[in-house]
Amino acid sequence: MQKYLHENTESCPDYKGFRFPPEIISHTVWLYFRFSLSFRDVEELMAERGVVLTFETVRQWCLNFGQLYANELRHRRAKPGDTWHLDEVF
Repeated sequence: MQKYLHENTESCPDYKGFRFPPEIISHTVWLYFRFSLSFRDVEELMAERGVVLTFETVRQWCLNFGQLYANELRHRRAKPGDTWHLDEVF
């Protein structure tokens, strides 16, 4: 789902040694941070989708990948340009 996050291979985190594919990991981390859920809530949501993992796994993924994803998204954020368009204000 968040596969688009790492088009640049230089900033791509290393997923070697993980049991789950990067799409599952990034979706799990996204759920935790996007909706302010607990680790156990994310565990339950993923179990409903057929992905069995523990809340401790969710916690480790959030610690390992959360900041990397945030940095990548911050880097991709649109920056203000030189041209500003003003609207009428009454």
